[in-house]
Amino acid sequence: MPADRLLNTVLRAYLDAPNPSQTDKILGTTNSLLTTLNNPLNLSLLTSHFLTARAIWQQPDGLRTCLRILSIYNTAAILVRRNELENASLPRGQPPVGSGVRADEWTRAVAKGLDDRSSRWQHTLVLAGVLMGMESNDRRSLSWGLRSTVEQAVVTAANLALEDRSNTSVLGRGAVVLALTYAFPLLSSNNKQLLNCNVLLPAVVEAMLGEEGFQHGDFIQAIQLDIPPAHNLAWVANSPSVERIQKLDTRPLAQNMGPTSRLGAFAIEHAQDSNVILHIHDQILSFTSGLLQKWENCALSTVDPSVEAAKLSPEILQRSWPMLWQLLKKIMFAVVAVLHPIVGRCLLDPHLRNAAVAPTLTSKTLHVLRNLSFISFRDGGNTFQAYNFTYLTSIDILTQYPDACAQLLKETIPPQNQTTPPTPVHQALTLFYLNTAEHLPLSLPTPAAETLIITPATANLAPTSWLISPANTPPSSLTLQLFEASHAALLSVFSCPQHSTVTASLIPFYIDTLLAAFPARISPRQFRLAFRTVMQITSPPFPISATHPELSETLLEMLRYQAEGASAAPLPPAPDATPVPGPETAPISEQTALVLALIDALPYLPAHLMDEWLTRAAEASNAIPDPRMRDAVRRRLWDVLASGELDVDRAVAGVAWWGMRGGREMVAGDGQGGGFMMSGALVQGNKESSRL
Repeated sequence: MPADRLLNTVLRAYLDAPNPSQTDKILGTTNSLLTTLNNPLNLSLLTSHFLTARAIWQQPDGLRTCLRILSIYNTAAILVRRNELENASLPRGQPPVGSGVRADEWTRAVAKGLDDRSSRWQHTLVLAGVLMGMESNDRRSLSWGLRSTVEQAVVTAANLALEDRSNTSVLGRGAVVLALTYAFPLLSSNNKQLLNCNVLLPAVVEAMLGEEGFQHGDFIQAIQLDIPPAHNLAWVANSPSVERIQKLDTRPLAQNMGPTSRLGAFAIEHAQDSNVILHIHDQILSFTSGLLQKWENCALSTVDPSVEAAKLSPEILQRSWPMLWQLLKKIMFAVVAVLHPIVGRCLLDPHLRNAAVAPTLTSKTLHVLRNLSFISFRDGGNTFQAYNFTYLTSIDILTQYPDACAQLLKETIPPQNQTTPPTPVHQALTLFYLNTAEHLPLSLPTPAAETLIITPATANLAPTSWLISPANTPPSSLTLQLFEASHAALLSVFSCPQHSTVTASLIPFYIDTLLAAFPARISPRQFRLAFRTVMQITSPPFPISATHPELSETLLEMLRYQAEGASAAPLPPAPDATPVPGPETAPISEQTALVLALIDALPYLPAHLMDEWLTRAAEASNAIPDPRMRDAVRRRLWDVLASGELDVDRAVAGVAWWGMRGGREMVAGDGQGGGFMMSGALVQGNKESSRL
């Protein structure tokens, strides 16, 4: 059919009532006409009527329809440019490929069709599609001046649509966000600066969290409705909630949440009104609070990762379960991507970094991250850079305000004295609390530190804790992390000189608990770090070294006694253990870890005790039966002596012990020194001897 007759046919079809069976044909015909009409006036006419077509816009399929409009003009622009290049190489007299309209002329004709009969947000879709088709992938189809004009037109149309909130519907605002998501990388820096970020930012967040995005987390409620009360965790793979998640994941914005969140980050960085940022920050907090509450009320939240295979059917594990967690992680990444520039701006913006706003803003940010902890603590989801910056920077800012620190801990403190394992959600909330509390003791008065940090942490380490009860069998996936976080929280309090009044009385209890927990409930790495930290606290310049000078030696005696009866069997590696740099890469036993902890503590002993405890450390290392483990311990002792960990007085004592009191022979174990030589050794034949 000739193009002119086809144009008349499609213009009549635009006036028909919506008919899903005809929509694809209408869109396909429109796409074809955009590349075959050779009269620019007809191109303008087609675009003008297309954007007001009753058949398309009376019942649009949300942003899917908007994406198709974007795609039509993108595809048409690509074909027009391709035809132009082919026509340039055709011999004279050869009929042109396609319409024969050049790229610049075609773009101007389409733009003229964007009249007052259609909405500004529709103009944004068309212009973004044309810009993408002509200029993406380094095509450079338009002249420099026309490209700049199209870019400015995209920005202007977007601004006008978003500023006219009364005439731009939710769909319209979402369409603008969708168009900018695709067009944003193609805009020049100058044109990006022209975006009105005060109206763009609320539109981006609305699109991310609304029906075209994460649907306010309502898909979780749909899951709960599909789980019959009489059938425990029977989530059928073809249930409506699974279908809803599948559809949600294929929505245009959900598929491009990464670029959308980057657009939001740009809007946050360049918004002129700080109140807009505070408003969307509250929206994100409300969204994550609702998400957490809905997940708590869902039966699937009771399934710990350690027992998933036993509690869930293979059908769920292979299909719907990974799909659900992929969506939840997408939510976490998107939220953190928006929080990241908010916290960054809090460091620079005088309207946000003042004492009236900063503590509230950072406290709310930590509340948001806490609400997402049931996602972030799964499979190391909180280890990416943006999360760490947002989390640690918020804490750094918050620590400047002691009252805000105490208030945050009061608002989030977990229940005490639990004897039965809480749900995985509450375990994640407790872990987040302990990890956060670890950073705050310096900003808290001693009574607050005792109530808000010491009490919750010691409750997890007590013999009556649910963490060590038979009910926690098999151990939950966060058991080890909760133990280590509890130890770290206590150590952070012990390390603050202003809390020395409670530290002295708690250290013996803590060391006893530490020894009882190892190796079943704490890793060798964490055990060594904890004991080393306590020994450091009991040495100068900490006040406790003056009030309790005998404490450090007492702790070493406890450790040595424990090592004498410890098992020499190799310990299984912890699932999340990070190898300790250095020579001790050999398998490690309980006995080896205890002796290594004793050696780690030597730099913090009083100088007059060095000779005695170096000898005991050497004797303890010789008592290790496994040659590889024994060699690793000896090398660690050598490192302490030779690598600069000892201060001057202790180093002098160490040199004297090594050279004049039999230290070298004890470490070598064969009376000949083995391979361990003090600095300055002289070579004699095939042997080395020390000057000392």
